[in-house]
Amino acid sequence: MAETYQEGSGAGADFDLSQFYQIFFEEAGENLDQMEQMLLDLDLSSANDEELNGIFRCAHSIKGGSATFGFSDVAELTHQMESLLDRLRRHELQPIPQMVDVLLESADASRSLLARHQAGGQGDAVSTTSLVRRISELAAGQVPGDAPAVAPTPSPAAPSPAPQVAAPAPAPKVIAPAVAGQARMLEIQIGPLDRLEQADAIKELFRDIPGLGAIRDIESQQANTRLFAVETTSTNDDLLDLFAFHVAKEQVLIRDAGGAAPAQSLDEDEEVALAAGAAGGEAYGFFSDAPGAPRAEAPQAAAHAPAQASKAVVAPKASEPKVAMQAQMESTTIRVDVKKVDQLINLVGELVITQAMLAQNSRGLDAGAYQQLLAGLADLDRNTRDLQESVMSIRMIPMSIVFSRFPRMLRDLANKLGKKVELVTLGEATELDKGLVEKITDPLTHLVRNSCDHGIEMPADRLAKGKSEHGTITLSASHQGGSIVIEVRDDGRGLSREKILSKAQERGIEVSEQMSDAEVWQLIFAPGFSTADEVTDVSGRGVGMDVVKRNIAALNGSVEIDSAEGYGMKVSVRLPLTLAIMDGMSVGVSDEVYILPLSSVVESFQVNADDVSTVAQGSQLVKVRDEYMPVIALEKIFQVPRFDPNKSSNIMVVVEADGSRVALLVDELLGQHQVVVKNLESNYRKVPNVSGATILGDGTVALILDTGGLVRRARH
Repeated sequence: MAETYQEGSGAGADFDLSQFYQIFFEEAGENLDQMEQMLLDLDLSSANDEELNGIFRCAHSIKGGSATFGFSDVAELTHQMESLLDRLRRHELQPIPQMVDVLLESADASRSLLARHQAGGQGDAVSTTSLVRRISELAAGQVPGDAPAVAPTPSPAAPSPAPQVAAPAPAPKVIAPAVAGQARMLEIQIGPLDRLEQADAIKELFRDIPGLGAIRDIESQQANTRLFAVETTSTNDDLLDLFAFHVAKEQVLIRDAGGAAPAQSLDEDEEVALAAGAAGGEAYGFFSDAPGAPRAEAPQAAAHAPAQASKAVVAPKASEPKVAMQAQMESTTIRVDVKKVDQLINLVGELVITQAMLAQNSRGLDAGAYQQLLAGLADLDRNTRDLQESVMSIRMIPMSIVFSRFPRMLRDLANKLGKKVELVTLGEATELDKGLVEKITDPLTHLVRNSCDHGIEMPADRLAKGKSEHGTITLSASHQGGSIVIEVRDDGRGLSREKILSKAQERGIEVSEQMSDAEVWQLIFAPGFSTADEVTDVSGRGVGMDVVKRNIAALNGSVEIDSAEGYGMKVSVRLPLTLAIMDGMSVGVSDEVYILPLSSVVESFQVNADDVSTVAQGSQLVKVRDEYMPVIALEKIFQVPRFDPNKSSNIMVVVEADGSRVALLVDELLGQHQVVVKNLESNYRKVPNVSGATILGDGTVALILDTGGLVRRARH
């Protein structure tokens, strides 16, 4: 079913995040377990940065996921945990047992809240007011008893440090809430970095900042740093979350663009909930050290009001039985090392080969005398097929996981370019190997951005050409002939043959007017090649299409372009088979056996010599129901020696690939069965017109033919 995305509609209007809930619950549970173990193993007297950073990352991951899925209670609690952990990892506070206690209790509360969300909101929610207050007090330096929380500054002159008492915390402050949608001019500094190219890549993230206006580079006075001036309506928390997974928080600094105030770390602007409820609902106080932030004194009554909520359950103390926290997140999946899955798939492949050998050796047995044995072999055949289908599905994930990231990206890019774009996705249920999904995402991102920037015209230009002002970009995925084909199509301006040839001549590339369109289209994959008239922050530098081809070639795949000027462009990415088990048809040519993917086979028939016509350059055609199609003799293609003169090729098998059909001339049809595909290139070398190999029941090796390559050979 096609999924459409209309530019200009609300973000996520046609996209349901609930399909990813289970993945989030599993990952959040793992992060909570990991956090708990690291807290228990933490050495308070000599906690190192790696331990504290690991605990912080767990809290940050849970916070980010909870905010994405709208679980605000979990996001708020983990936000407070993150604030305390951030001060610890910056060595602004000394870790003490009370901190570990409150973090462990907060982890339990988060687990209970997540379990409630997983159950659809059933049951009463655990109140986190007391936990938030205790975390805030510890983060502010208030410690029960005499244990110091603020990290002491050692003095080399003093022989022994004097006892230190934590200073009384100031009265909580309340920051006036920011006006929704109000733009601010900020300076964001990134660095120091090992390579400045990293900052160039990070700059691409700015397109995801809500309310982004002007953005420009500023000359930095510090080595290996980049400084940007931006206009945005985003909060500092949003900005911090955007960069957190690319650079360390200490490497991101923020200040007002006009700023006389010193640079301030983004994460120090995080708001911390301090106070609690009043009659009729909960009220929270906040404080911030961000420069330029307006302040107001918190009313003393509100700051010290007893925590209460109309329907919330009081958070249990450490000594109380945790009745409300006994709810557990139900686990419905298990994570397994990919190497174990690959080993299992390989073993099932060997089982299929063994089953084929038994089936072949049992064909000559008397059905009456060996009825029970043959019945058992039939059951083995059925169970082996079911087993291999189940095992193969373990590594397969749907293309919807890849396609889901493009609506948001395309919406932001279309708004930036002033275009109206509709995204249509087809074949989201098509499954492919997890390893391929991870490696194909970046090339697809380049292709989609290229279609929006270069392909789709401005609304006024489209209307002038008689088109709809909304351009359409289509993403589709399908299995063809055992291969995976992913297409990116647009109905934009298409490629200009003359413009590409002209640009190629300017770059010194040898071209001629006699080149076919397909050869001309391949020129855009040359490194540094671009048809853009001007360089923008989106395109024009000639980086992108060459990266696409290089990445796909690394997967032993191919890229094909089809375009009509004024009507649009289609880029087809074809990825070959790797490790798989498929249904195939075995055919014989002399003493050799070849395997055809059953999904490519259309029909087969006997042919007379008179039915085959020879045309220019020795090419042959056969007429099938008023349609002429090319004939490919496998005997000639693979130079098969003919030992039996009585055998001849008089059977044709019609195969289809890339929308075209050819007739393969073979000696005999041997049957249909499952075959285990082995990668021939990694075990031998790349062979033209062959996509892999398999082991037959008698132990011999048969080649699996690349029907797409044979069709392209006949076409050329």
